[in-house]
Amino acid sequence: MDFGLSPRTDELRTRMAAFMEEHVMPAEAVYERQLAEADNPHELPPVIRELKEKARAEGLWNLFLAHGAWGAGLTNLEYAPLAELAGRSVIGPEVFNCSAPDTGNMELLALFGTSEQQDRWLRPLLAAEIRSCFAMTEPEVASSDARNIRTRITRERDGYVVNGHKWYTSGILDPDCRLIVLMGVTDPDAPSYQQQSMLLIPRETPGITVLRDLPMFGYTDRCGHGDVLFEDVRVSVSSLLGGEGEGFALAQGRLGPGRMHYAMRAVGFAERALELMCRRTLTRTAFGGTLAEQGVVREWIARSRIEIEQLRLLVLKSAWLMDTSGNSAARTEVAAIKVAALEVAHRVVDRAVQAHGAAGVSDDTVLARLYAITRALRIADGPDEVHLRTVARRELAKYPEESA
Repeated sequence: MDFGLSPRTDELRTRMAAFMEEHVMPAEAVYERQLAEADNPHELPPVIRELKEKARAEGLWNLFLAHGAWGAGLTNLEYAPLAELAGRSVIGPEVFNCSAPDTGNMELLALFGTSEQQDRWLRPLLAAEIRSCFAMTEPEVASSDARNIRTRITRERDGYVVNGHKWYTSGILDPDCRLIVLMGVTDPDAPSYQQQSMLLIPRETPGITVLRDLPMFGYTDRCGHGDVLFEDVRVSVSSLLGGEGEGFALAQGRLGPGRMHYAMRAVGFAERALELMCRRTLTRTAFGGTLAEQGVVREWIARSRIEIEQLRLLVLKSAWLMDTSGNSAARTEVAAIKVAALEVAHRVVDRAVQAHGAAGVSDDTVLARLYAITRALRIADGPDEVHLRTVARRELAKYPEESA
């Protein structure tokens, strides 16, 4: 396994690091101020629009997408260190048009969309002219098991009718959201993993009601987490993504690279938190010396560095396997990084919060927001327990003679 940077990644990483230092990091405070002053908390702050234009002009754009002529053509392994860099800032991924849920939805459209669907939805998403959301989780069931989905998609003549209740539909409250990618049941009598289908639903379609915006540990997300009701929502047959009954397979195809993106951004979170912890403890004095001289603080710092390095290597291995052997061959590693990445990032952030004392739980630093994000993401995109189940099942399968 060779995890050395390719010449192209090395060049992109150098330029992205400079862009982050010069433009993105100084813009974080401006972003927060513009959000606080806006009439609509979900409106894109002007500073992000400016940064997006600069990033696109510099070719730091859509780097996540490897498929065909649509993206930058980077491998998963090449993109991984770039995702880490972007993840050092909570606004970084959006600046480079590499933020969820658009990334996953663009992956789906690039892989499975028809030419018509790609022209209508993928092209404007790649240009950041519109945003999208993904409607899968439901409040009435344990959505960690996709077989529990209750939202019904019924075929009627030349179209489909959708009825159901989704929540934490991230991105739906963004005024630029134009597309809802929805997972629902088309055939409840089919085999378990062939019941679901995916639809591409225009946001303005009648029958869609956002009941409320859901906070995340008290934070209001800029793009919004919608509690959404779908009542007799009618779309054409051409809105079907892939074929009927292929929704679960499509979702699985979306998740491998997406989880690598999550994991590398989490490495970026952890690196940012470790940097803040080091700077804070070197400049604060208590009990006759700097905090950094305290044995327990040095242990926090040392363990954080060790854990981050271990995590990065595991994610790079997963990316390498996806590139060389395919997503299926990397299934154990992809499940493992989803658990490990957010656990490590959350632990490092927690230590940094402790090192900052009162400042760590305030909004004076980014740490409280990172704490909320890293904890919430241990549930989003499949809770830790689902991924641990996958890893354990595949590990036990190595010993078929013991289960005879």
